[in-house]
Amino acid sequence: MAGYPGAVLRVGADVVEIDEMAASVARLGDRYTKRLFTPDELGPPAGGGAPAREAVDLAERFAAKEAALKVLAPGERELDWRSIEVRRTNTGGWGLSLHGTAAALAQEAGIGHISLSVSHAAGLAMAVAVGWPGRPRGAAAAPGVDGTEGP
Repeated sequence: MAGYPGAVLRVGADVVEIDEMAASVARLGDRYTKRLFTPDELGPPAGGGAPAREAVDLAERFAAKEAALKVLAPGERELDWRSIEVRRTNTGGWGLSLHGTAAALAQEAGIGHISLSVSHAAGLAMAVAVGWPGRPRGAAAAPGVDGTEGP
């Protein structure tokens, strides 16, 4: 990739069963959700807060976190799930904000931005994350790696 000697494009993907997410939330409640999701992620989902819609939203977000985790490749390093925050953008798409260890892993790997695609159908939520090489010296920080919302 021009301008990024030795840079590598990284891709991660994941699929989550929506019914399994719903069962985990029903069985473990706040103990489960507060360990995986930030307060903003636990806010009302787009389209209303019905339990079925909530399960879809959480499954989509968890699939996105897993896909981003595969891009970050932490190895043996421990990572708080909440350090990968999945957000809706102003245009209705999906974006990431990385904090703490997740942001450090992105910086160490030379990842300047992570693009995200999320969807659901037939009882499954899926996400694909693409980690793009970092920015050249002096360029502005990339959204989604410095704690700001992605595009």
